[in-house]
Amino acid sequence: MDVVELSRFQFASTSIFHFFFVSLTVGLAFLIAVMETIAYARRDRREVYGKMTNFFGHLFLINFAVGVVTGIVQEFQFGMNWSEYSDFVGNIFGVPLALEVLMAFFLESTFIGLWWFGKDRLRPWMRLASIWLVAIGTQISAFWIVLANAWMHHPVGYEVVDGQARLTDFGAVVFNYKAWLYFAHVQGSAWVVAAFFVLGISAFHLLRRQDTDVYSRSLRIGLVFAAVGTVFSVVSGHTEAQVAREDQPMKFAAMEAQWETSDSPAPWSLFAVIDQGRRENPFNVEIPYVGSILAYNSLEGRYDGINQIEEQYDEAYGEDDYTPPVAWVYWSFRIMVAIGSLLLATAFLGLFLWWRRKRGLDTTRWFLRALVLFIPLPWIANFTGWMVTEMGRQPFMVYGELTVTEGVSPNTAGEVLAGLVGLWVVYLALIGLDVYLLSVTARAGIHRRPEAQLVAAPAPDYEGAGFQGYEKRD
Repeated sequence: MDVVELSRFQFASTSIFHFFFVSLTVGLAFLIAVMETIAYARRDRREVYGKMTNFFGHLFLINFAVGVVTGIVQEFQFGMNWSEYSDFVGNIFGVPLALEVLMAFFLESTFIGLWWFGKDRLRPWMRLASIWLVAIGTQISAFWIVLANAWMHHPVGYEVVDGQARLTDFGAVVFNYKAWLYFAHVQGSAWVVAAFFVLGISAFHLLRRQDTDVYSRSLRIGLVFAAVGTVFSVVSGHTEAQVAREDQPMKFAAMEAQWETSDSPAPWSLFAVIDQGRRENPFNVEIPYVGSILAYNSLEGRYDGINQIEEQYDEAYGEDDYTPPVAWVYWSFRIMVAIGSLLLATAFLGLFLWWRRKRGLDTTRWFLRALVLFIPLPWIANFTGWMVTEMGRQPFMVYGELTVTEGVSPNTAGEVLAGLVGLWVVYLALIGLDVYLLSVTARAGIHRRPEAQLVAAPAPDYEGAGFQGYEKRD
């Protein structure tokens, strides 16, 4: 077993495990803040929206509490498995990580406590402000982490001194176009995860005709968020792919499994059998013109193939193998696009049913069943999207500056394997705990008494805490 490959697999594992929690937290915080705002503004419906906010807020709190633990391990891995990388980028990479903790994590953790545990003690406007600060904190946190990752893909504002990257222009790092583009895509995808989470739970209870006054409204809020999030994800993802064609052409060519420079107009590969050893596709089903549309928003245009880019990289960076794992990138991209297209169609179909059938949306059982089944799909699209992003830039860790082999720590394969096994055991346990608590609490639904909840998932009284005194305390 190779130390580099084991280290890569370990970091990929922890990243995906961590992002399982993060994507829901980032999206759901904003969605709950909107629910709380409606509860505050709609005096005639405060009881309904109050129960809705408390119920989904309970699910948010479970995910936040369990997920916090998983992020800490990632930072330790920079020193344990990627010490040479940390030595090279520490002067730059440490800045956004520190700012994420100082500006975001403390903000989130402080005000989430005030919002949840002070719900029957704070004035309503204070509670509303608290959840909005939590939501803002999650966005700030996502931005600084994405900023650090984007710098690895498009390093700017630095110089290399004595084998280390030194920060020379903090503004260039903050306004790195790659960071803002990645942040937009991550934000949109987080909204999609949260929206379909709310949609699936709402549909589950509507199928059983439980608390229809609450879940009918949460279903509609979820549909609006799903529509906005899917459009945001598709537009930013399309732009991201076109930018990759310019500044990471090898990644773009791998996404299309294009070994030789394409024709103009360029076709798009729908299905290909990839033979990376022979650097060819023995079988390939292509759709004319679509490749040029994706790459240029035009019916004309060609892009370089993997073999031509390999020659360019050999000349620019020295003789090496710069071809990423093409099959992984190619199929991950298609899975992400297929799921994203399905979710986009589902969101707008829901809006159409809402418009055409009004209250009939709540009783369209085939659509509600589909929403329940679709709950895990946004996570799968997220994971495959990150696989495209990170595997597509291999073998570089810092694009054009540091390869994965150069960044790994001098560990033995046994040491890395032991850590990998330990992390998988712990992380699978945490995810299992999170999924169990979320599913039990979500299935239990809204009850009038806390004791009506299952013992395994004790919950607050959704009916009033934080909202009973609105009229008195406004």
